Amino acid sequence: MNLYREIFDSDLGQMVVVASDNGVCFLAFGDMSGVDKEQLILQEMFDAKIIDTPNAFTAQTRQEIDEYFNKQRTVFEVPLDIQGTSFQCQVWEQLKKIPYGEITYYQALAAAVNRPSAMRAVALANKHNRISIIIPCHRVIGKKGDLVGYSGGLWRKEKLLLLEKTTVDANAQC
Repeated sequence: MNLYREIFDSDLGQMVVVASDNGVCFLAFGDMSGVDKEQLILQEMFDAKIIDTPNAFTAQTRQEIDEYFNKQRTVFEVPLDIQGTSFQCQVWEQLKKIPYGEITYYQALAAAVNRPSAMRAVALANKHNRISIIIPCHRVIGKKGDLVGYSGGLWRKEKLLLLEKTTVDANAQC
């Protein structure tokens, strides 16, 4: 079995997308620390080799990310092939429910997965999210409103939140 990789440019830097035959399993900014290590982990998880050949899912991801940055997409439709523990998957599914342009806090996310005292575990699951933007971990901020915990860099988190806020604000004026 192979995993398919495509590297493309976005408004916030180069992105790497990896997909299986079932959907996207990895999307990250190319300059993030640990990108190479994560891809090695993926190869082990899927018992597959990553090849630099796009497939339908990598192409769809590139298109949807481009539409996202051009304020033409607020919901992603590309299928995902998520691999993680049961708890991680539960947290990631909850992340996908955070509406575009909105934010939440680790405490609220922990409560949403029925583990109100597990804020650290939720933060760790957030950290292990392998699908940036589409599984919107950037929408989780500190309880005091501070930007915390984004492996793509806090400056990117700020830009992503600003992009979504300005899109929502512009649509509200119509």
